[in-house]
Amino acid sequence: MTSATRELYLADPAATEDLGRELARTRPARAVVHLRGDLGSGKSTLARALLRELGVTGTIRSPTYTLVERYPLAEGGEAWHLDLYRIADAGELEYLGLDADGVALWLVEWPERGAGALPPADLLVELAMEGEGRHAHLVPASAAGASWLARSSADG
Repeated sequence: MTSATRELYLADPAATEDLGRELARTRPARAVVHLRGDLGSGKSTLARALLRELGVTGTIRSPTYTLVERYPLAEGGEAWHLDLYRIADAGELEYLGLDADGVALWLVEWPERGAGALPPADLLVELAMEGEGRHAHLVPASAAGASWLARSSADG
């Protein structure tokens, strides 16, 4: 599926938020997004914008210390935002009570730390610092992810 990958330059946080909103508008009914990148690369910024576009109101907290934040979605189901930076082993996810029933959207930061204990990704978003902005590499990891990326009109 590498032919469907997308490379974007995100000049500022507003561009990162635009990408999050575009992904929200074009997402499939159920999706798993793995967000990769160093600390400060924009993973949480993208996730917050995506959740806002899906109608999440109130505070959208970073799950850095809680590991998972759950948000009800207007169309039903929940969005789960996970930050696995602080776990040492994927087995620790067992204690979070992650029952995938009713989860419409998974946004997982540091997914490599939960390898084997998470549902497979539909879309992989890799973010990296580039000059004053960010470089985004979007990779579909399933047929649903490829369709999602094809529907997206985000062009950086």
